[in-house]
Amino acid sequence: MVLAAKQIGFSNPLLRRNPSSPSLQRPPPSLSFPSTALPKRTVLSLSKPLHLSSLTAKSPVRCSAYEADKSEPQPTDAAAAAAETKSEAAKKLKIGVYFATWWALNVVFNIYNKKVLNAYPYPWLTSTLSLAAGSLMMLISWAVGIVETPKTDFDFWKTLFPVAVAHTIGHVAATVSMSKVAVSFTHIIKSGEPAFSVLVSRFLLGETFPASVYLSLIPIIGGCALSALTELNFNMTGFMGAMISNLAFVFRNIFSKKGMKGKSVSGMNYYACLSMLSLLILTPFAFAVEGPQMWADGWQKALSDIGPQFVGWVAAQSVFYHLYNQVSYMSLDQISPLTFSVGNTMKRISVIVSSIIIFRTPVQPVNALGAAIAILGTFLQSFDKARHGVLRSDVELVNFG
Repeated sequence: MVLAAKQIGFSNPLLRRNPSSPSLQRPPPSLSFPSTALPKRTVLSLSKPLHLSSLTAKSPVRCSAYEADKSEPQPTDAAAAAAETKSEAAKKLKIGVYFATWWALNVVFNIYNKKVLNAYPYPWLTSTLSLAAGSLMMLISWAVGIVETPKTDFDFWKTLFPVAVAHTIGHVAATVSMSKVAVSFTHIIKSGEPAFSVLVSRFLLGETFPASVYLSLIPIIGGCALSALTELNFNMTGFMGAMISNLAFVFRNIFSKKGMKGKSVSGMNYYACLSMLSLLILTPFAFAVEGPQMWADGWQKALSDIGPQFVGWVAAQSVFYHLYNQVSYMSLDQISPLTFSVGNTMKRISVIVSSIIIFRTPVQPVNALGAAIAILGTFLQSFDKARHGVLRSDVELVNFG
């Protein structure tokens, strides 16, 4: 807004004289201002703050003003907006890196795990080695200060115990399943875990869900059943192992939600403590079920059949098991439950497709259709639960194992 300052004569009637007096007559409009013959005052009408230029005696004055609320953005505002945009882009990049790393580590683990189990069919020992490797890695991280050591007490470990029992059962059952059937088949059956979660929560805990959530169980259960019936290398032990794993992980989530609320340990430290306690639970059972003699005989046979690289396979499957679970937990801290659930489903797709390609698993069209239907049902249930605000509890520990 630009305002002009006009110079006019005094308007106070007490100061007026005879109009015929030439000394007080107004000069003609054509004359330049200010006039030296008359005392003048500047009258300004202000509605906004003005920035005035200095007055001079020989030229008219033009005053300029701007409205503060309509001024151009200040440099600090522009810098803040640019910093916010840059921060948002960095966050998206970070999440993308988490997802890519999570999927890649999971695919690598499943490949090496299946290679080890094909040559060395002792799932109780390989499950124990996976937990041992993760526990050792976290102990070293705590010792050298890479990760802050969690502050725990007896009450924490007591509350964690039922969670660790369920985690141990789910982990071993999944490994047993992979030792008997194709990796793709195990993951197709494990994609039905959300259905177990809904059924257990409804009939054992009395929780209710919208009708659309129950309807989503139809494609999940139907797709898994179709894949099981058309699986070329179907094995009942492998099938039951995957089903038991689903059920065990559902109870693990329930125990975790009910007992671990308000605890100070979270994130990767929580998973590390869970792995260590599970290792203590699993080790005596592994010795009882398989035993050192079976392990020694099988180890010699695997070395003679595969060669020294077999040792590298065992080390890789043990390390990558912990790494992919750790990264998945780090991802959950950064993203919404819906994004995590969709990412977890996409993870299973990547594992199924890659394992079929690498191990040249024969797949019938009907079997692939069943897998697609089950995965689609999982997607639909995730979106529907997110819409009704009941998804967070289902993804807190959904993918461990």
